[in-house]
Amino acid sequence: MELTDYLRIVRKNWIAIIVITLLGIGAALTYSLLQTPQYSATTRVFVSTQSGDTGAELAQGNNYTLSRVKTYAQMATSERVLSGVVETLELDVSPFDLAQHVSATTIIETTIIEITALDADPGQSAEIADQAAASLAAAVDEVESVGGQPSPVRLTTIQNARVPETPISPRTTLNIALGAAVGLVIALGLAVLREVLDTRIRSARDLEAATPHPILATIAFDPKAKQRHLVVHTEPTSPRAEAYRTLRTNLQFVQVDDRHRTFVVTSSMPEEGKSTTSANLALALASANQTVLLVDADLRRPRLDEYLGIEGSVGLTDVLIGRARITDTVQQWGRDRLYVLPAGRTPPNPSELLDSKAMTALLEQLRPEFDWVIIDAPPLLPVTDAALLAGRSAGVLLTVAANKTTEHQLKAALEHLNTVDAAIAGIVFTKAPVKGPDAYMYGYEPRTADRPDHTPRSRQRMSHARPRRTRKPATHGLRQATNE
Repeated sequence: MELTDYLRIVRKNWIAIIVITLLGIGAALTYSLLQTPQYSATTRVFVSTQSGDTGAELAQGNNYTLSRVKTYAQMATSERVLSGVVETLELDVSPFDLAQHVSATTIIETTIIEITALDADPGQSAEIADQAAASLAAAVDEVESVGGQPSPVRLTTIQNARVPETPISPRTTLNIALGAAVGLVIALGLAVLREVLDTRIRSARDLEAATPHPILATIAFDPKAKQRHLVVHTEPTSPRAEAYRTLRTNLQFVQVDDRHRTFVVTSSMPEEGKSTTSANLALALASANQTVLLVDADLRRPRLDEYLGIEGSVGLTDVLIGRARITDTVQQWGRDRLYVLPAGRTPPNPSELLDSKAMTALLEQLRPEFDWVIIDAPPLLPVTDAALLAGRSAGVLLTVAANKTTEHQLKAALEHLNTVDAAIAGIVFTKAPVKGPDAYMYGYEPRTADRPDHTPRSRQRMSHARPRRTRKPATHGLRQATNE
């Protein structure tokens, strides 16, 4: 991952990062407030030997104390020493518990021992430190006395403990800083982990990294898309309508045989915008003075009759089983040369019908009659219908929905198409985010879209007029069949 990727992750998850960091600060503050303040007091003890008469004896005594001073420091927390402290100060603790609050260290290259005591009472912490020093001196004197001879070592308190004024713990400021740092690290780690584990395709950049196939168009997310499917017709100046016209333009540059412009529009999984893409692409092609046939081949969940407001009870299924003629089922839609073949009744065996010789013959019959044949097919992964149709088409348009399609689903769909040797014309990126770090930026939008009061009256009448729908055949060949 590059630096820009991390910045994008931070921008995308900044609210969660702030919340988790604040939780870390809150936890640290709560911990500090719940802790009992502890005060620290320190007493210094000097370890020496009885004075010698010569320099050699003094040097020997000094070496002796240096070798023994660490041992005496260890004795400061022993039960023998602390028992005297408990008894003298009448503490309500055992020597073992008191040892958890007393420590002794030596200053390097000296014979000085520092005895430190911790307690919730600042005065008592000083008393414990001083008494521990006195008890240690007595214990050393007793241990070092051999055969009734006085101890050659003497421990002298050179600095009594001072009553502390401020506690050493809890360190609220330090704890808050550590809590913020830990919370921030955890938040960033979770954000990066979420990014790594979440394989959904979120932006056009992710899509380009997941597939080598070209992105022919990027369709912006519209929260009201389910209420306005045909934006090319109802909102011709909107950015989404312009995106479909971009798809039309890019599709014309796909290297295919001009006599075989049959394209299948499908997706990996449901709800990725394939039917909406099919309908708007057909509208965009028809508005460019092209003869277009839109075929609803989703025999399981047909949607085009609902989107276009046409009668869908008779259609492709009836033609394939010989119940109706193609001239009786194709319906003209609108003022342009757009014709629609609805799905018809839902059959019990959709895959068998789409893979039948009748379907092959129907496509062969329709290809010379229309400039474009756009087939809305079911998703690739749940069923095999789209793969069956893809092998009979000039190319496949695969719709990929932002924040829904995963890289695994996309690769699996492409593998299905490769299995049947289908030509993949390109990818249509749908539901692209328009806000946030993954937002897709459009160009300008005409003023008429922003200021409807300035829309020409003729355009206003067109947007509110119902399209003309007939059941006439598409071209001369089908007209002749109908007349017969």
